[in-house]
Amino acid sequence: MLGKLDWSAIPFDQPIPLIAGAVVLVAILAVLVWVVVKGHLPYLWHEWITSVDHKRIGVMYILLASIMLLRGGSDAIMMRIQQAVAYQSQGYLPPEHYNQIFSAHGTIMIFFVAMPFVIGLMNLVVPLQLGVRDVAFPTLNSVGFWLTATGALLVNLSLVIGEFARTGWLAFPPLSGLSYSPGVGVDYYAWSLQISGVGTLVAGINLVTTVLKLRTKGMNYLRMPMFCWTTLASNLLIVAAFPILTATLAMLLLDRYLGFHFFTNEAGGNVMMFMNLIWAWGHPEVYILVLPAFGIFSEVVSTFSGKALFGYRSMVLATMAICVISFMVWLHHFFTMGAGPDVNAIFGIASMIIAVPTGVKIYNWLFTMYGGRIRFATPMLWAVGFMVTFIIGGLTGVLVAVPPADFMLHNSMFLVAHFHNVIIGGVLFGAFAGFEYWFPKAFGFRLDERWGKLAFWFTFLGFYVTFMPLYIAGMLGMTRRLQHYDVAAWAALDAGCGGRHGRADDRCDLPDHAARRQHQESRGPARPHRRSLGRAFAGMGDLLAAAGLQLRFQSRCARRGCLLGHEDPCPAAIVRARCARISRHRNAAEFPDRLHLRVLRHHHGLCADLAHLVDGDPGRHRRVRDLRRVRLARP
Repeated sequence: MLGKLDWSAIPFDQPIPLIAGAVVLVAILAVLVWVVVKGHLPYLWHEWITSVDHKRIGVMYILLASIMLLRGGSDAIMMRIQQAVAYQSQGYLPPEHYNQIFSAHGTIMIFFVAMPFVIGLMNLVVPLQLGVRDVAFPTLNSVGFWLTATGALLVNLSLVIGEFARTGWLAFPPLSGLSYSPGVGVDYYAWSLQISGVGTLVAGINLVTTVLKLRTKGMNYLRMPMFCWTTLASNLLIVAAFPILTATLAMLLLDRYLGFHFFTNEAGGNVMMFMNLIWAWGHPEVYILVLPAFGIFSEVVSTFSGKALFGYRSMVLATMAICVISFMVWLHHFFTMGAGPDVNAIFGIASMIIAVPTGVKIYNWLFTMYGGRIRFATPMLWAVGFMVTFIIGGLTGVLVAVPPADFMLHNSMFLVAHFHNVIIGGVLFGAFAGFEYWFPKAFGFRLDERWGKLAFWFTFLGFYVTFMPLYIAGMLGMTRRLQHYDVAAWAALDAGCGGRHGRADDRCDLPDHAARRQHQESRGPARPHRRSLGRAFAGMGDLLAAAGLQLRFQSRCARRGCLLGHEDPCPAAIVRARCARISRHRNAAEFPDRLHLRVLRHHHGLCADLAHLVDGDPGRHRRVRDLRRVRLARP
């Protein structure tokens, strides 16, 4: 990596990274000068930097996560601003810089925000709850933290020296191979994750040993607090999963440095094996993060409900069930790989089953609150907000666990919304709740309740405003990682009808409900019909249009080709003309092969036209095989 770096690695022609790097460098130097001038350096060196006390190491983990949250959050803001201004334009970020930003954002948020935050809380609290003096291996604990900090340093250095990976946060080959990524970006990525991954593995071994071997006298397993149980499960997953990540990245580096062929398309390599290995680590990683959050919510809900936790033993069983089943669902991340319907069905069923123990936990928390004297302090607000948000994320997760639905939603913004729904609503809300709840244990005083509640409500409402529209954008076909786009329907989520993105030939015309009602009344009472999946999606179009989201189908034509068989992009007028022409033919037998109409999440107006294709009965059209086809039944 270092052999590839020269003066050209510093982006003198890009002001954004240079200014950001200069600001960070000046801030660091100012802090160092202040520490030296005030005489705090010996105290910091002896009491913090070289400390092996689990409480101080836990605080340093949380401090690292907080700093990296600022960096990862700034990346997120830059991405959203870019997408807000990139409709039919290139925006303000060049493509290569934008690709680095979304890759760094995912890497930082998972490896250097979420992981240090939950590991810091576990370091701080678990020895206290177990009644022991420290973790099993105090020096190893310090080593693990500084390895994680070193990995974070490498990621931040790539901001101004060289580049970061442009491959996404999991660096899939062949894009991450030398042929497509010859620069130092993937090297920065791989080495930072290798170093921090070893630090995480060390922390996992340490905490597993602590829970299993260092409990105080009289504390058997079923007397441990729930946070200790979730810590045990999470760190068992770390010990089992992180060696997979280490081995996978090692093979990727061997491919890049020594010409090996683990993940290539030639010489016996297999690109899909990287997918298998990275997600065999990746899905347990989700539960590595969320299980400690579950433990935090168990403590918080019990405390602020004034009751013992409902169903303690069932919570323990649910925790360990999640720990085991989490290793049996990784293939749902790539149903589209082509493994076949049998394999997809097995992993889809397993992905649904893992929702059961999570549901057990939700009900136990609710029953703990039932009949209790609830105090809505700041940690309790985070807990209640988590339950609402995580249920939505879990339901959308079960949806994409159905292989046919996943084929439609794979790699779309729907998936981005689901992932953030789970990670922010579960992990980050839990980390904030634990931070507020245990802050007095670390520093000896409580945080201000008013500011805490304001922080909760801004975060909670801001999350819904930010990510709920992404579900709709995904169902409209918007894929993730777009540096710019030309589809007006996606821009409508930002601007709305008549907004900045509106054009004279692409207006947000709402359907004439009065005219439709008059037409239906002239035909007499409607015949009873089964509410098909297609009709349900038409109803969803009604709701979205009423909400002012205006699903514009002209842009859909430009993206998919004409919905009625015309291969070239066609204007809305042609679609309406063809619908009108077809609606005059009451006998569907005139059309070949029952007239397959390729429709993908169609516009409200188009749905209204299609509803009258067969005898004007909106229930006679139905979806078959997947959500992209509507088959007209014969009369």
